Amino acid sequence: MAKRDYYEVLGVDKNASEVEIKKAFRKLARQYHPDVNPDNKEAEEKFKEINEAYEVLSEPEKRQRYDQFGHAGTDPNGFGGFGGFGGFEGFGGGTAGDFGGFGDIFEMFFGGGTASARKRGPQQGADLRVDLSLSFEEAAFGVEKELEIPRWESCTTCKGSGAKPGTSPTSCSKCQGTGEVRFTQKTALGHFQTVKTCPQCGGEGKVVSTPCLACHGQGKVKRKRKVKIKIPAGVDSGSRIRLSGEGEAGSRGGPPGDLYVYIEVMPHKVFERRGDDIYMEFPVTFVQATLGDEVQVPTLQGKATLKIPEGTQTHTILRLRGQGITHLHGSGRGDQYVKIVVVTPTRLNEEQKQKLRDFAGSTNKDNYQPKGKHKGLWEKFWDSLKGM
Repeated sequence: MAKRDYYEVLGVDKNASEVEIKKAFRKLARQYHPDVNPDNKEAEEKFKEINEAYEVLSEPEKRQRYDQFGHAGTDPNGFGGFGGFGGFEGFGGGTAGDFGGFGDIFEMFFGGGTASARKRGPQQGADLRVDLSLSFEEAAFGVEKELEIPRWESCTTCKGSGAKPGTSPTSCSKCQGTGEVRFTQKTALGHFQTVKTCPQCGGEGKVVSTPCLACHGQGKVKRKRKVKIKIPAGVDSGSRIRLSGEGEAGSRGGPPGDLYVYIEVMPHKVFERRGDDIYMEFPVTFVQATLGDEVQVPTLQGKATLKIPEGTQTHTILRLRGQGITHLHGSGRGDQYVKIVVVTPTRLNEEQKQKLRDFAGSTNKDNYQPKGKHKGLWEKFWDSLKGM
């Protein structure tokens, strides 16, 4: 049965963007996924067809070949699907089954070097990532941490060669140490030569006949390494710290990768962080809010004196300068903001209640006159608030 057009499979136009192709794939994948359609063979085949179409159309190079040559452009046997094109004649010991493919012919026409040549040079090691949780205070003031990082390191026994001490890797017999195998392809246009990575040595040009017992021929061993890191004051969740050269070991003399530490700051029981400022709520009594007072409030650096002005209303926000978080990329600190919450007294005895009644009777609207824009509103509702 002939394959359907990939654009038709996904239900998109040939000029569809990458975003449109991805959107169409996700919609169809959810509809025909085997988990959604158990024991439905037809849905399973449909899902495979959708997946195959997306694998080609989602990659620019594969899509370009498909647009130009159709399904033959994505055939793993390259031009073998076109009439008038012959097979491969192998050089260097390879077979047509081992090699062949449009990608290498394309690379041969347009340059860019060979994969095996690039692979044989020094390669930098892989980067590593570790997530680190910090307390609120550690993030605010900075801290030094010791991390234990599992990573691949160069084998000290064989010095990274992979060969048992006293022996050396030998030149690959299949590619004669070049790391590449060349093939000539007969076509209607003439003979074209392609270059493939040697399958025997993986492009290294050398093979290890007697592997090192410590690393089993890999040239690397897995170790846990302790690394000390200084966390600067002012970091927050999402901050990233890079430790150069603390990643995986490189290959063939290449430099090691880097270690990236991603910070997550745990929440605090009292404080809430907003940028470099911190916020908190602080309860005061009705008398303190009415008459004013000086109270001791907690800060990151200990207790500090906060003056409660006379007549302070609940939810009033007062500021303590310089009691916030250290600026990460500069000097100074943020501020601390304290929201005042007036606590209403409860469980009063009759004598206390009567004193409050007497107090209420001795006041008038001038005693409760608010400041600012709410003054006119207060005038309108005073009588209802007094129960009149």
